[in-house]
This record gives sequence, C-alpha cells and structure tokens, in this order.
Amino acid sequence: MGASIGNILILISKDFIVLTIIANVIAWPLSYYLMNKWLETFAYKTLINFLLFALTGIIIVIITLITVSYHAVKAATANPVKSLKYE
Repeated sequence: MGASIGNILILISKDFIVLTIIANVIAWPLSYYLMNKWLETFAYKTLINFLLFALTGIIIVIITLITVSYHAVKAATANPVKSLKYE
C-alpha cells in the first residue's frame, strides 16, 4: 500500500522482537531454577552467571532480526502481480 521497505521491516520486526523478549523473560527464571536443581546433584559446584542468560537473549534477538529482516525484504520487494496471476 505504498510503504517503504524500511517501514515494513520496522513494523514486522517490532512485533517479533517483543515476542522474543517476552519469551526470554519467561524462560530465564524457569531455566535458572531447573539448572540450579540439576547442578546440585554434582559433587563440584559451579555458579550460574547472569551473563549467560543475557548473552543467549542477545543472540536470539539477533537471529530473530536476521530471519525476519530477510523474509520482510523478500516480501516487500516481490512483485504483487506475479502473486495475483496465479489466484
């Protein structure tokens, strides 16, 4: 409808980033609890660092951005006539 590729990319990416962050916030306490319970069974103790969770969250957000950006740019640059021709 006349939106630029950048606008489409921002609109789609924003929704996926919010969902990814919500998933991380839900998963971090659960995984911290389960990892602590599992590590208690070992003779040698180690601590779980928050940096581990932050790093995995950043990596997941980057992977999400790359994937969504690729598909959004592909959809935004596609010719709609080719899609309508088959319908």
